[in-house]
Amino acid sequence: MVLPLNFWLLFAVCMIVSSIGFKNYVWFISLGYGFSIAAEGLVMLILYGQGLSMGTILCCVLFIIYGCRLGGYLAFREFKSASYSKNMKGEIKDGKTVPFGVKIAIWVTCAVLYVTQISGVFYRLHNGSGSNIWTYIGAAIMICGILLESAADIQKNAAKKLNPRRFVDTGLYRIVRCPNYLGEMIFWTGVLISGIGAVSGIGQWIVVLVGYIGIIFVMFSGARRLEIRQNKNYGNDPEYQKYVKTVPILVPFIPLYSVEKYKWLVA
Repeated sequence: MVLPLNFWLLFAVCMIVSSIGFKNYVWFISLGYGFSIAAEGLVMLILYGQGLSMGTILCCVLFIIYGCRLGGYLAFREFKSASYSKNMKGEIKDGKTVPFGVKIAIWVTCAVLYVTQISGVFYRLHNGSGSNIWTYIGAAIMICGILLESAADIQKNAAKKLNPRRFVDTGLYRIVRCPNYLGEMIFWTGVLISGIGAVSGIGQWIVVLVGYIGIIFVMFSGARRLEIRQNKNYGNDPEYQKYVKTVPILVPFIPLYSVEKYKWLVA
């Protein structure tokens, strides 16, 4: 399987943007993640300007919106939210003790994930497939994912302002305990669907599925880290115990209430 030149260009863009993680270890997977996706959307608009269709333009613009919203939200939380900085102090590694070689490996791995995540749309452009019904269905699902994730972040911020010491169980958090992660999974499911009818051959589908399975794994891993942290902070609260036993952790209507025991969910 030979990867096209433009794929490597997008990979290089992700490497450049996510290199911000050398300043702060966690930025590889936070600010570097959001802004890498936005940059890829912009670069694809530039690379395929004459071969774009309405559907592919929409998908690329959604990458930009998604990445800028996520990156902007994380940047605001990182630099402007005193309560977040106070609460997360000691919870997130600063990376100062992480060997440089390990940082390099994480940097490259993140860039690989970010470029494979958008590959459903990339291959539609690269193969000159234009737009079909799946492009628009996928884009509609992507929009739903952005709206869900945005609403979850807004609701959590509002709830924490009212009671910063209490876990959030209102709004979307009555449906699942990690609705923001659910929004992410919905968004990337839309990207996967958008490639139907355009992704060609087993090699291209392997690249697309690596990105999709990879981000789903990361979301479940993130849910596990959050569960461990919340159990530590609220484990003695009877209301919290009732909440975690009745509200699914990540997927609505699926009775999966805990992933803490799945130690292989490490990312």
